[in-house]
Amino acid sequence: MPRVKKILAPTDFSELSKLGIRYAFDMARDTGAEVFVYHIIDLGGEWRGIRTDRTLYHDMLEEHRRLLDKFIADTFPERVNMVKPRPVVEFGSSFKNIVDLAEKENVDLIVMCTHGRTGLDHIILGSVTEKVVARAPCPVLVVPRNARRTFLPSAA
Repeated sequence: MPRVKKILAPTDFSELSKLGIRYAFDMARDTGAEVFVYHIIDLGGEWRGIRTDRTLYHDMLEEHRRLLDKFIADTFPERVNMVKPRPVVEFGSSFKNIVDLAEKENVDLIVMCTHGRTGLDHIILGSVTEKVVARAPCPVLVVPRNARRTFLPSAA
């Protein structure tokens, strides 16, 4: 099995994404890998084509960078001491940005959670995780929302 040197762990700041990041940090601690904690600001279709001051976008990007830094520091203080995360914030489309960053940075593994939706919810809403798995240039570890926490000794 190839050595894992770079792990990408996307987050939307949800409880579920915390579980995926914990897995990524724990794997990185054991392998010495670098962890990209990645947050995408998805402005959606309503912002496309609207002319606005660049300052608005710059301020929004800086605010989300601060939020991501705080999220990491507050949620994973014991893990940050063992693994130095590389926070990344960008505008875009979640699944496309995740796949693009994995390709650009030659990521060895993407770790993300799934909401576990089935049926009509899944058909209507789609799944970022499913789209990433279908398009990723590397393996994707999908952590189910009901994953056993024994792998994560200090998970809350």
